[in-house]
Amino acid sequence: MVIVMAPEVTQGDIDSVVDLVRAAGGEAFVSRGVSRTIIGLVGDVDHFGALNLRSRSGVSDVIRVSVPYKLVSREHHSERSVISVAGVPIGPSTTTLIAGPCSVETPEQTLAAALMARQAGACLLRGGAFKPRSSPYAFQGLGEAGLKILAEVRAEVGLPIVTEVVDPASVDLVCAHADMLQVGTRNMQNFALLQAVGSAGKPVMLKRGMNATIEEWLMAAEYIAQRGNLDIVLCERGIRTFETATRNTLDISAVPIAQRLSHLPVIVDPSHSGGRRDLVLPLTRAAIAVGADGVIIDVHPEPAKALCDGDQALADDDIRELAEVMQSMPAMLGRTLALPPQPQAAAGPLTPASL
Repeated sequence: MVIVMAPEVTQGDIDSVVDLVRAAGGEAFVSRGVSRTIIGLVGDVDHFGALNLRSRSGVSDVIRVSVPYKLVSREHHSERSVISVAGVPIGPSTTTLIAGPCSVETPEQTLAAALMARQAGACLLRGGAFKPRSSPYAFQGLGEAGLKILAEVRAEVGLPIVTEVVDPASVDLVCAHADMLQVGTRNMQNFALLQAVGSAGKPVMLKRGMNATIEEWLMAAEYIAQRGNLDIVLCERGIRTFETATRNTLDISAVPIAQRLSHLPVIVDPSHSGGRRDLVLPLTRAAIAVGADGVIIDVHPEPAKALCDGDQALADDDIRELAEVMQSMPAMLGRTLALPPQPQAAAGPLTPASL
């Protein structure tokens, strides 16, 4: 059961409902989004009916939800949500480009990649400071030093930061620098991490696990929502199949399916899906055409020298072609390209040397 609170609800109204449910032997989980507050109930649904919750101050509706992912389901919220990341919208009326280096290596490399991303039409900067890798011998990221580089580049270029957090102990550190937290494919079912980011007060990008079903993906989002955070963006990044021609198999059907089942925005990662530079732009076109709310793409000033995933990073002519795609395709689906926040005055010219 889900209680939808009215837009003008007070904290006292929320506390009163929570206290009432707990006094009846149930559990109540308060989740807040940009425009609404939801209270999810756990316990005997028939018993809750006797509480006459619809009559309580601040309550807009009480809905029985049949699916297990109650807070992220469209059963209680028919309109799809818009998530705001430092003023940048991700939702059904816009197409949002998130771009940047897969891994932060140096200030110069990160700034150059950020400028490339902005040239392509990006309004959010992706960049990995912590990099969980399949091999323990592969580059694992710069950690806190990488976060500081991202923050410096954000101040220079004006693009809010999306970066990965890999364990609960790092959540506060990453929150101090990032505008949006990313949970990667290898951590989609790290339930302690999901609960930690749900309590962190930052928007979250949740990548689909490489072996996860769509329902498992949505249940992972429910862990975040249950801890109070409805500002979640789902990211389809390819799943592991028998096919070896690509790094992963982009499940393009997951976009409309997830959008039908959940009110959360759904974006696509064409870079990690194909794993090859020549596939990124075709998969980007496919993602926009099927109705994705955005794409997240790797760019690098010198892909041959990249410490992580250089084979899938765009550069040079690819950036110009990506810019053309982002300028032309969203309008065909009745969308507009999401714009970055208004840049603040920089201390110097936007060049790598300025760092």
